[in-house]
This record gives sequence, structure tokens and C-alpha cells, in this order.
Amino acid sequence: MYAQLREKATELAGILWREHTVYRERGGGVVIRGEHVRRWISLAPTGGKDQALLRAGRLLDGGTTAPARTEVVVDLTTPVADLAAVCRRMLAEVAAAADVPDGGPSRAGRPKAAKEKKREKRARTPRASSRHTGLGSWVVLLMVGTVVAAWAYTLFGGPGY
Repeated sequence: MYAQLREKATELAGILWREHTVYRERGGGVVIRGEHVRRWISLAPTGGKDQALLRAGRLLDGGTTAPARTEVVVDLTTPVADLAAVCRRMLAEVAAAADVPDGGPSRAGRPKAAKEKKREKRARTPRASSRHTGLGSWVVLLMVGTVVAAWAYTLFGGPGY
């Protein structure tokens, strides 16, 4: 199965990208990396004969891979051109998902309200409180120090009754 996956992956990589890297992953599948487009495609064996799980995702900074954004089971007996079309569609979905801001598509065209701007500004500025020891901590430390001093006084320097 690995030989069949490797052969299909090599053909797919040649069709999809000029610059690519094909390598074996731990689970027995094959990964095609397109560093210049910051995307990856994986072909992994499934339980069925002549079937593979096709997954697509993006590459993060530093070369690590993000989890798969989309996946589909494909038949390996189909022509490579058809598999390439499926891959292109999946890569387009990955690219679209990477372009959507955190707020989602419903907020994209709407101008920000004054409250949202204020909240955003507040979230970016560091908090006014510092990391120094607070008053409660000083009280606890003072009490512990008093108990230790009293114990040491009675043990070593107290009145010798």
C-alpha cells in the first residue's frame, strides 16, 4: 500500500507544485509539502482496498504543520488529474480558512463600535498592577516570622526558668 501511496503522491506533487517535498509520515502515509505556498497534503491508508484518506492543511512558521483543515476519502484508481482537482479544491478551502479573521465572516464588513475599540485597546495595554508582593502576603510573612522568632527566643535565649 505504501508503494502505491508513494507513487500517487509523487505524481500529484508534480502536477500541483513545481517545488515540493514528498516524505513518509509515521502512520504509514505520505506527505507532500509545498513550502513556497505554505500548504501540505497527506495521503494515508484507510481500511479499504485502493482507498486513501486525503488531508490538507497549512504550514506554520518554523516549518511545523498545523492540523488538517479538511479531509476526504479518495479512490486511488481514479486518474491523477481528478485527484489533483480534489486536492486543489481542498487547498482552496485551507487558504480560505486561513484568510478568515478570528471574528468570522459575519463581522468582516461591519465597522467596529466604540465599545469594541475601547475593549480592544484595553486588552492590548499591560495591566496597571505589578507583580510585587501584595499586602496580604506581607501580613502572612510577618506572622510566620513572629512565630519563628518566638520559638527561637524560647529555645535559645529565653529566661532560664
